[in-house]
Amino acid sequence: MNDGEKKLQEKGMSSRYTAAPGNSSRITRDYIDSLLIEMRVIDSIESSSKMGLFGESFATPVMVAALSGLDNIRPNGMVEVAKGAAAGAVMWSGIGNEQELKAIIETGAKTVKIIKPYSDKDLIFEKIFQAEKYGALAVGMDIDFVFGSKKNRGYAQSYPVSPKTQDDIKSYVKATKLPFVLKGVLSEQDAKKALEVGAAAIVVSHHSGSVLDYAVPPLMILPRIAKIIDRRIPIFVDCSISTGTDAFKALALGAKAVSVGRAVMTGLASDGADGVRKVIEGITEELQMIMNVTGTADCDNIDPDIIWR
Repeated sequence: MNDGEKKLQEKGMSSRYTAAPGNSSRITRDYIDSLLIEMRVIDSIESSSKMGLFGESFATPVMVAALSGLDNIRPNGMVEVAKGAAAGAVMWSGIGNEQELKAIIETGAKTVKIIKPYSDKDLIFEKIFQAEKYGALAVGMDIDFVFGSKKNRGYAQSYPVSPKTQDDIKSYVKATKLPFVLKGVLSEQDAKKALEVGAAAIVVSHHSGSVLDYAVPPLMILPRIAKIIDRRIPIFVDCSISTGTDAFKALALGAKAVSVGRAVMTGLASDGADGVRKVIEGITEELQMIMNVTGTADCDNIDPDIIWR
């Protein structure tokens, strides 16, 4: 256990990877670990981890997950995370007020603002406007949180949430010039609907198990979703991604990029913005090493047959 993980546990933020029956994070971790990688070293070349997204260039497909409420780990925690991501990774932001979003974006981090599916439609449009106002890279919604979490049904913190129709989502897409991302796609049906409503990207996710026990692991269903999407829009993946090996497996199975949460939090706990940067760089270095020994030149063209189940 590293120093950052110890500090998280001291603050009561224990790992979700428990042995409880049906724990979706544990099931997801086990599935990721069951996937094996084939080596291809003859004629291999030095790989590139660079990624293009929404008209911007990034040094890595390793992104910061849509975190929130990190002040108990480090003062101005979300801003510190953004400072760590600003060197070349995409920053995502979850629940937070307008001032925090402004401060996050002012670090220079290209930021995707994720909005909860609030019952108050005016609040949703206000959050979309704020993302545009401060120059977010993209905006989107946690569509898997429409009934809240298992522990707080019907609410995101103190705000009521509610299911959204395709027409609802279309109205959010049309309300902004920013790319609109749907986070929480975990079925072929929702992938098809995401295309129909005009989503600019999707995140294959089960919200780290906080919504549903026995949820299908994102990497298990990812190839089916990738077939539906057929490269028309980017696919991102989160939940239990913590190493370069995890990232490589996700990219090979159809993801454009991955989001990292827990590992970023441990970096924040241990060394603030520098700790976050080191985590992102370390995961990226491991990813590049795996790409080197699998004959993979870039992140967009990984042969899915390189993964063994």
